[in-house]
Amino acid sequence: MAARIECLTDVMTPTLAITGSTGNIGGAVARALAETGLAQRLIVRTPSRAPELPAASIAVATYGDHAASIAALQGIDVLLMVSAAEAPDRLAQHLDFVDSAVEAGVGHIVYTSFVGAAEDAVFTLARDHWATEQRIRESGAAFTILRDSFYLDFVPELVGDDGVIRGPAGEGRMSAVARADVAAVATAVLRDPAAHAGATYELTGPEAFSLAEAAAVLSSATGRTVTFHDETLDEAYESRQQWNPEPWQADAWVSTYTSIASGELEAVSGDVERVTGRAPLSLGQFLRL
Repeated sequence: MAARIECLTDVMTPTLAITGSTGNIGGAVARALAETGLAQRLIVRTPSRAPELPAASIAVATYGDHAASIAALQGIDVLLMVSAAEAPDRLAQHLDFVDSAVEAGVGHIVYTSFVGAAEDAVFTLARDHWATEQRIRESGAAFTILRDSFYLDFVPELVGDDGVIRGPAGEGRMSAVARADVAAVATAVLRDPAAHAGATYELTGPEAFSLAEAAAVLSSATGRTVTFHDETLDEAYESRQQWNPEPWQADAWVSTYTSIASGELEAVSGDVERVTGRAPLSLGQFLRL
């Protein structure tokens, strides 16, 4: 697909580009930047879905389309690279897009990674984030890594129709973070990227909680009885077969819970408040919004 760039307003050529502006994180960042008057280029797959924002132009390209990505990133100095949707080839898409950015002359890449990113992470998708981080770190471009924890926004979605959260998480705890807080950090970084060059931020909520504790908070907030059932691994894989997932997807779903059980996600960081100047939302606060 050839990249197409169209101006929505008569503004100066932007040197800042945002991916994922049709989604939650990228969209929130793009809207926040628009409120400040910053010119930006929104790189999207489907231009009709792009938000109409002042001082914004649109480039059409997809991760994995090398030529279109290079064309879309021409003249861009700072890039917010929101991680791609889950897919079996997501890592290949990421690596190609990083290479495209470097080839296009992007000077600073801000990447939304995962707080448990490691080569041997329990959460299988965190391994892809780690490999993407390494490509960025070795690219020669300046970088800022935003390692997001699991999102508070997803916690209510873990509850089944019967009011039960099921997964092999044991008594493990996670320091989940609101997507709004991640977007606020990304916005602050993009407004002054040089001040955050070389930084890796661990973006968590203000507390770590178990899924049993999450169930209690959900019960209190909604008036519905929510409980947690600690599945065995066999139970976890079997219960998810109703959606007929591919093996890689089933592994990702189940390892969401085993990564909590492992303790890899329990650390609480103050980076959200350090970057934005305000404390991150807790689960209870998020549910009351």
